[in-house]
Formats: sequence, C-alpha cells, structure tokens
Amino acid sequence: MKLTAEISMYPFNENYLEPIQWFIERLRNYPNITRTTNAMATQLCGDYQEVMSMLATEMQAAHSKWGKAVFVCKFIGSELDLTHKE
Repeated sequence: MKLTAEISMYPFNENYLEPIQWFIERLRNYPNITRTTNAMATQLCGDYQEVMSMLATEMQAAHSKWGKAVFVCKFIGSELDLTHKE
C-alpha cells in the first residue's frame, strides 16, 4: 500500500532554520521515497511502511539532536502525484 504524507517541523530554537534544513536533508537519504519541499512543508510518497519508518527514525533523530520540536503531519492512504500543479 502507498502512503502520501506531509510534514512540517517547528523547532523550539531561535535559529529555527538550521534544524529544519538538517531534517529536510536527512529525508533525501531514502531513495525509495519521493520528496517535494516547498516554503510550508515537505510532501513524501512511497510504501506505507517505509514512509512511516522513515518518519519515526528521523523525528527521533531530530528530537535527539535539537531538543524540543513540534511536527505537524497529514497522511493520505494512497499515492498522490507530488508534481501536480493547478
């Protein structure tokens, strides 16, 4: 089953851009997951278990490295075309 997820990170850090950029760069290390980033969020699409496992791993890594951060996520249980524009 495919999963499309959207995630935004809100670090409790004055220098908030550094943790966000660090997190986004780490998401690039998963070749089986399609990723699109814009000014508001990052969209991910791939195998359901792979996406959920990646999110668990990377959110835990972010909390370990940067401390407090809020992650806001949306999930759709199917594959969406992340290149679609209207």
